[in-house]
Amino acid sequence: MPSRRKSAKNSASSQKWLNRQSKDIYVRSARGSGHASRAYYKLEEIDKRLNLLTQNSWVLELGAAPGGWTAYIESKIDVNKRGQLIVCDTRPIQATAGTCVIKGLYGDPATEAKIEEKLVSGNLDLVLSDMAPNITGVRITDQAASIELAELAEEAAKKWLRIGGSLVVKVFQGDGSDSFIKKLKTYYSMIQVIKPRSSRAQSREIYVVGQRFLGGS
Repeated sequence: MPSRRKSAKNSASSQKWLNRQSKDIYVRSARGSGHASRAYYKLEEIDKRLNLLTQNSWVLELGAAPGGWTAYIESKIDVNKRGQLIVCDTRPIQATAGTCVIKGLYGDPATEAKIEEKLVSGNLDLVLSDMAPNITGVRITDQAASIELAELAEEAAKKWLRIGGSLVVKVFQGDGSDSFIKKLKTYYSMIQVIKPRSSRAQSREIYVVGQRFLGGS
């Protein structure tokens, strides 16, 4: 049975999180607008800066739950005509009928096979990953898991991204992040690192954007 001290600590931490949520303008805005999460505004800012999405874009989104980015992508592309959106996560994703939802853990062969049924090599315009590890609180463990997920997204882009396409991937700043960014420069002619205004100041998350994919294996 957990000690009273531990329970009190957890309760205080939960209350602190709730207080922070209630004061967060992006959380309030997302709720007021009916968006699944504040993540909507992160992708909106990145796209407005870099113009990554068009009506006809073919997009793969990894780590899509609960659907903040999905809603933004759906507002930009025409999934009922020439555009295509495939989203993937183990958890439920809020998405419209025109979006292809794949339930599964990206990196598992069965999940990749489901995605592959919808795609052929080299036909995506954009690969997006907001995947994040289950936080353990052990920084070195969490950092290594973050880089591993970023590398999975990189491999997905190598497999399905067209020449000239783009990759957006979340990374935690720390051990391995600089090496990951350096490696991407081999495959993209333009690399940018963005911390959106809607990311919390205390968060180590950044978004690495590779544009003009050169191809790779």
